[in-house]
Amino acid sequence: MAEDTDNATALAQFICYVLYCSMVLHTRCAQSLVVMILSEGRRRREMIARNASNTVAAAVQFQLSRLPQVTRSCWMRVRSKDWWERVVMKEFSDPEWKESFRMTRSSFHKLCGYMEGVLSPQDETVRAPIPLEMRVAIVLYKLASCAEYRVVANQFGVHKSTVKKFVYAFCKGMVTSVIHHFIKVPTPEEALTIAHRFEQKFYIPQVFGCIDGTHIPIVPPSDRYQDFVNQKGWPSYVLQAVVDDLYQFWNINCKMPGRAHDANVLRQSALFSQAHRLPKEPRDIHGTAVDLFLLGQPAYPLTKWLMKGYTHSPHITAEQESFNVYLSCARTTVEIAFGRLKSRWQVLMKRSDFHHTFTPHVIATCCALHNFCESEEEHVVPAWTAESERLGHQFPQPAVQVYSTAEDSEGVRARLALTEYIST
Repeated sequence: MAEDTDNATALAQFICYVLYCSMVLHTRCAQSLVVMILSEGRRRREMIARNASNTVAAAVQFQLSRLPQVTRSCWMRVRSKDWWERVVMKEFSDPEWKESFRMTRSSFHKLCGYMEGVLSPQDETVRAPIPLEMRVAIVLYKLASCAEYRVVANQFGVHKSTVKKFVYAFCKGMVTSVIHHFIKVPTPEEALTIAHRFEQKFYIPQVFGCIDGTHIPIVPPSDRYQDFVNQKGWPSYVLQAVVDDLYQFWNINCKMPGRAHDANVLRQSALFSQAHRLPKEPRDIHGTAVDLFLLGQPAYPLTKWLMKGYTHSPHITAEQESFNVYLSCARTTVEIAFGRLKSRWQVLMKRSDFHHTFTPHVIATCCALHNFCESEEEHVVPAWTAESERLGHQFPQPAVQVYSTAEDSEGVRARLALTEYIST
């Protein structure tokens, strides 16, 4: 009886197991069927979407095919270089060449030799490079005329970005690699030669340069605008320069904003900090050893290497007044040099489209080019001077500010000896 009971229990368990397995199998089949149905639905929707997209694309392509076709022959705008390649290079007379580039053709090619390592064209894979001569001409035309980049670009048949690239490369190359050929402190022998010529012309011994400053108009930064506004109310950089008797600069500083006093510009310059290295070559004048010196205006301090006139007052003597007259005559050299500089390179007469941080490079470059022109005896055309004077009325130069600090004793003794020398 017990054995029959055990068999019945085992049979019941087996039947339950079979039913469980059947149920599990049915559930999994149902799940697989659901997944299959969902996948098939998604596939059908994607196929319908693709067919619709292809239909739209085909319709658009059909409509485009009905539009008139434009054949594109090249990937960049064709610009004419006829003015440079034919008119300038083949037909320009010497006066026309000088009018456009501020120097004769022979001097121009000599300048190109200096700039060969700075502005030479590099190999380009897409188009023929612009030759060195054309690059230099573009820069000189821009500096001489102060025309906008767009105007210069149209004149030479290039893009305005090309003009800007050449101007920046030329000026940076000039300042970093070439300027030392044109602007440098004279050696003691050269300084004595300059002093001899000054004495022959103006009867003042031991002068080997005249120093002064002039303001160059700029477009100032918005955050430091007031720092650049000078006494006349317009923004500028101060160009401080030392000039010899041949109207050539041998020292320049053009990084100080227009608000700065001339004496402060001097004190912040390398000329002042390195004054002890200037040629001395003392000469006995009425019992006083007088070193070589510069002639300056009343805005500068009186030192043994920087001479200035007596302050005008009711107590000034005839001898002192005479000294002032001789000094003023000699100092016209720096005024003439500034006039020639601005007449040649009229970019210095207007608020140019250079960034204010780059403007000192442009000023220094123009000074170097001025010296090059003077050394090549490239005379200033009167029409340039007239135009420069007309532009100068738009930006009048600030008045000279007198430097009233106590004068250096050695400078006082040297000036007294020079006064006696001139009056005898």
